[in-house]
Amino acid sequence: MSEVRRSGSGSYRPRSSWIKRTKREWKPLEDRSCTDLPWFLLFTLFLVGMCGICGFTIATGGAARLVFGYDSYGNTCGQRNEPIEGVRLSGLDHTDRKFVFFLDPCNIDIIQRKIKSMALCVSQCPTEELLTYYDLKRFAMMNGSELCSYELPGHKYPSLPERFDKCPKLPVPESKALPVFNRCTPVDISCYAKFAEAVVTFVSDNSMLNRLIAGVAASKEIIVGLCLLALVLSMILMVIIRYISAVLVWILTALVVLGSLGGTSVLWWLYIDYRMTMNETMTKDLTETEEPNGGMKPTKDHAQGLLIYAVSATVFTGILLLLMLFMRKRVALTIALFHVAGKVFIHLPLLALQPFCTFLALSLFWVYWIMVLLFLGTTGNPEKNEDTGLVEFRLSGALQYMTWYHAVGLIWISEFILACQQMTVAGAVVTYYFTRDKTKLPVTPILSSVLRLVRYHLGTVAKGSFIITLVKIPRLILMYIHNQLKGKENACARCMLKACICCLWCLEKCLNYLNQNAYAATAINSTSFCTSARDAFMILVENALRVATINTVGDFVLFLGKVLIVTCTAFAGVLALNYQRDYTEWVLPLIIVCLFAFLVAHCFLSIFEIVVDVLFLCFAIDTKYNNGTPGREFYMDKALMEFVENSRRSMAMEERGRSKRARPKEEVELTEVKAMAPGTSSA
Repeated sequence: MSEVRRSGSGSYRPRSSWIKRTKREWKPLEDRSCTDLPWFLLFTLFLVGMCGICGFTIATGGAARLVFGYDSYGNTCGQRNEPIEGVRLSGLDHTDRKFVFFLDPCNIDIIQRKIKSMALCVSQCPTEELLTYYDLKRFAMMNGSELCSYELPGHKYPSLPERFDKCPKLPVPESKALPVFNRCTPVDISCYAKFAEAVVTFVSDNSMLNRLIAGVAASKEIIVGLCLLALVLSMILMVIIRYISAVLVWILTALVVLGSLGGTSVLWWLYIDYRMTMNETMTKDLTETEEPNGGMKPTKDHAQGLLIYAVSATVFTGILLLLMLFMRKRVALTIALFHVAGKVFIHLPLLALQPFCTFLALSLFWVYWIMVLLFLGTTGNPEKNEDTGLVEFRLSGALQYMTWYHAVGLIWISEFILACQQMTVAGAVVTYYFTRDKTKLPVTPILSSVLRLVRYHLGTVAKGSFIITLVKIPRLILMYIHNQLKGKENACARCMLKACICCLWCLEKCLNYLNQNAYAATAINSTSFCTSARDAFMILVENALRVATINTVGDFVLFLGKVLIVTCTAFAGVLALNYQRDYTEWVLPLIIVCLFAFLVAHCFLSIFEIVVDVLFLCFAIDTKYNNGTPGREFYMDKALMEFVENSRRSMAMEERGRSKRARPKEEVELTEVKAMAPGTSSA
């Protein structure tokens, strides 16, 4: 059984020929098999661990304490509690006391982000402002809700000496319970002024802040409409960018050439003008330019500095012009790929929904992750704080590593979701490219790609996302250390930290690009992650100049597309907001709209960038293993075929030119050989 393998058409062939075909010919969608199965099992076990953390917090009461709340003695509100050893007033029956009341709700610790106040379980939040202890007594007698500590009887509040420490701080503000979390929150949030001041310290004029907020509230309909406009413009641009890509590329080329030449010319003009001015000054009077501590050295240093800048700019401009001259033909490939990418979105319109699906998946996971993190904050063993005398729940021993496990899960699963998007897009584009008759495409190539991903390649995606996680975690740790040591470390340590962070960021970007191409190779040949990454890397190395051209020119064209969307949205926003005369401050709404427009444009054009990169990999494979002859026909689109034919014509013309130049030399050499041959002179 190990000597044969079943092909997609149902026939059998020797295993050796199958291995050779899989590694050499890159014929897609014929053989499918599960890739990186051990990594799929490892990722499944990791997910089980994430779910186990959630189950642990629910089983140990952390979720109940977060939702229903608990008092400072470790009792959960709204239920019967078990006594805690060493903690008085624990183990109380709070079935009728369902709300958490803070004795001093305005005492907020901004650094620790929590309320530093004793908490009690009460049956009702104060529905009015209570100014005196007699008001507290009256509220307790009328509503049965005692707002002082449990051991103090309500009818003795005004006369008890403990009232200053174990009763709420006067005046007690009117409060309402939060809808889900059952915390009594003051209706008047003015007591949070200090906290709000820390959040909005950049605002020096409260009236300006109020006017900005009023402008946002008054223009909410326009903001929503402009956000939808940005969404529509992004979707339209992905289709029409194939028609304007050539114009954008030549605009980019002209700007680069003019900018480099102009900058170099300005530097040389400044240098010449400075030298002429210095010479004139020296001719008039040398003593006028002398400095008390060094003569004319600063003047010469300035001139030398300008000369170095001018020479450096000249060298840079020369190299840049040579590169553009050498790579000018490869720019045509970028334009052709953009043209084909626009066709892909016409044939696969569901690609435009990928940003929505990814955003929805990430949002749901992040909500779940934050919820479990809050559960972890109220999970653990009850411990009495010796400073405050309040009971706090903390994880101890091996359980405290659950938070770190949960943090790693945030990074790995988020990267896994993004990798699933890349694999889905790559699978759909590969199906489109390697289907000769586009009328025979699957009804839903996107859905087919998702099914192939779920059935065969989840392990590959898990492995690729884990590699990114291994690089991202050290970078985040170094960023945290850098922020914590800000202002304390010396200049050398700060420079080293920033250098390490920068190197890890560059490594992460390179691995992201390689992973994306590895997913495309997996979608083509159904090989494991390492094999696909190696094959894709070899293809990219063989086409290094093309890759550089696409990544520079293509990325800048997409950046111009983002700028175009933001500019059009901002212009429409100015017209719409200026038309509304019932408010004067519309700067903040315009900023919100522009930020949203850039975010939407980035999400959609990132999908376009993935499509272009996958198309280039398919094109490179197609041109390497096919030549257009019968039996080895190209799969590529007409636009790419025209590029290949033009390249062949150029190469043929260059070959003919070289052969013509070499022919006279060969004739001379042949004549010399005949002259030196024996018997030639006697003839």
